[in-house]
Amino acid sequence: MKTYAYCRVSSVDQNEGRQLDAFTSLHIPSGQIYVDKVSGKDFVRPAWQAMVAQLQPQDLLYLPSIDRLGRNYKDIIKWWQVLTQEKGVDIVVLDMPLLDTRTHKDLLGTLIADLVLSLFSYVAHTERVNIKTRQAEGIASAKARGIKFGRPAKEIPDNFEEAVNRWEKGEINIKEVLRLTGLKHTTFYARLREWRGENKK
Repeated sequence: MKTYAYCRVSSVDQNEGRQLDAFTSLHIPSGQIYVDKVSGKDFVRPAWQAMVAQLQPQDLLYLPSIDRLGRNYKDIIKWWQVLTQEKGVDIVVLDMPLLDTRTHKDLLGTLIADLVLSLFSYVAHTERVNIKTRQAEGIASAKARGIKFGRPAKEIPDNFEEAVNRWEKGEINIKEVLRLTGLKHTTFYARLREWRGENKK
């Protein structure tokens, strides 16, 4: 029997330290602790897939919380069943003592664990839906107030008109235009369309 641990953060700039600290007293070998830095919307995760491939019957898997397992209700239930029933792995959710498959393996204990799992999986899923809804509403509100997203458009350089005129006369090629203006190929043509549009008014 081997002991594993799995934790997840939603992006590369988030710190998984707090979750890893929860595993410290468990003395789990570092090579058996798996960390993903991806969204919890599905289970297409490199560390998760690598860990599942290593799991054997009677192995033990620690999770800091259900939402670190994932945030998709159906996927959480599916993978819990895959691990506990098909692979024969025990799971312990550290912040939810009722979700410890090593104990209460009778019918009542299994029923209680299944109910708790369903409830907290639903909560995790609902929270993800709410987050996405709030993000969409925030973006829509910001756009309505005139706030623009993405990189600001690069301004047309002072020598743009001169360079374009020389290019159109055949005095210089496009490579020289880009060198003189300091613009990239796609940016130059975007600014050119804007400039021509302004000059037609």
